Amino acid sequence: MSAAPPAAAHAERRPRDTAEARTAAYLDSIRADPRLLRDFFLRLPKGGDLHNHLFGAVRTEYLIKLAGEDGLCIDTATLTAVVPPCGPGTRPAADARADRGFREAIVRAWSMQDFPPDQSGHDHFFATFDKFALVASLNQGKVLAEVADSVAVQHQFYLETMVNPASDGAERLGDEVGWDPDLAALHARLLAGGRLDRLVADARKETDAVDAEFRTAARCRTERPRPGCRLTARRIYQAFRGESPERVFTELALGMRLAERDSRFVAVNLVQPEDWDSSLRNYTLQMRMVRYLRTVYPRAYVTLHAGELRPGLVKPEDLRFHIAQAVDIAGAERIGHGVDLVHEDDWQRTAATMAARQIAVEVPFTSNAQILGVRGAEHPFDTYRAYGVPVVLATDDPGVSRIDISHEYQYAAETYGLSYPELKDLARASLQYAFLPGRSLWQGNPTRDGYRPAEVCAGQLPGAGRAPGAECRRLLATSPKATVQWRQEAAFASFENYFG
Repeated sequence: MSAAPPAAAHAERRPRDTAEARTAAYLDSIRADPRLLRDFFLRLPKGGDLHNHLFGAVRTEYLIKLAGEDGLCIDTATLTAVVPPCGPGTRPAADARADRGFREAIVRAWSMQDFPPDQSGHDHFFATFDKFALVASLNQGKVLAEVADSVAVQHQFYLETMVNPASDGAERLGDEVGWDPDLAALHARLLAGGRLDRLVADARKETDAVDAEFRTAARCRTERPRPGCRLTARRIYQAFRGESPERVFTELALGMRLAERDSRFVAVNLVQPEDWDSSLRNYTLQMRMVRYLRTVYPRAYVTLHAGELRPGLVKPEDLRFHIAQAVDIAGAERIGHGVDLVHEDDWQRTAATMAARQIAVEVPFTSNAQILGVRGAEHPFDTYRAYGVPVVLATDDPGVSRIDISHEYQYAAETYGLSYPELKDLARASLQYAFLPGRSLWQGNPTRDGYRPAEVCAGQLPGAGRAPGAECRRLLATSPKATVQWRQEAAFASFENYFG
């Protein structure tokens, strides 16, 4: 699938210092040992997770535990969590504590555990969310604490997770205002009488409650805080692309207004299967919605699921334009999945545009394999890198997929023969292209030119044997992005001392 780009191909980055070189040599020496590889990738600093759905990220076993504690019931036909009392056709979720067969059946229904690899996982994957949605929605702060822990213990420092507070209110407001193809007029109707602002207030209030529950569950204000308290986390508002145009527009407007008014939110995204009839029918319209709303909310970032498709899943004509329109019409700063790249019209131009604008692609390998059956050489991972498109590894829904970010990095190393310096730069990219405010620790276009420290911090990175000077310290004090990047560089120095 990979094709030679018009520019020079991506070149393997060579180790630049002795510690890095020794660590690279150690990785090469253990490539045939699964146990040592797993340990290596667990310890590897891995930047941030930029493509993460909160409800799909939490461990299935933890959701079952919460369902039991909440006194919820399980529909025995569909294995969906439902409210009590537990009448005919249901069982108490708490039964899963002692009944191993019942517990394992729920795990299989709520995740990809034991799903046959020779079958399409598309429908099963997306069906899991409705089965456990009630549990997650009742325990959002606890779920966030569990997910934050899982990210932190994987030696990541940053998380952008997708949520949708006040979405029920957004649906009602969308239904009330109805559809108007004049997007400016439609937006004005949402604002009339302060209706959209009341939704923003509701979303912030809901988020306040989630954060309070998170702090309690994570013990952040105690002497023994959980690992997730160390994590820098932000939220991306997810709008549901399969809904009516008026609902989608309302949710996008709510998310972008939130991103400009509440620092806990940074961006919007469109979720749900891209291959649904309604998603396909309204795709271009939704890109136009985002383009218009960007003129109203220019400080809100946009990352879009685009190209999460493959031949055979949709008609050929629906493979021709999704990534291109997310880039050219919606002006997305990042693309999620981007799997169907080479099936699009003039895809080389799209790839070159993404490289020139530093529009990163978020790659969750396991999700792409489970949902689309795309893996290995069929995945455009190498093509994106060859064209100089920034690539970041992500998990998508690690709870549903039954994986972690270490698994994704190990898969990349084994499948594409990546060296340690290349893996290191993938981790750096996940912070470089995060929606964190402030100047970067790196200068220029690091995907094209390599990760060179900003001039004020040149020769002063952790492990260089020189303490940062006043200007470098000033950068770290004023830039949240540079601060997190510095934490990762310190972790790399320790990691390389351990393995090198």
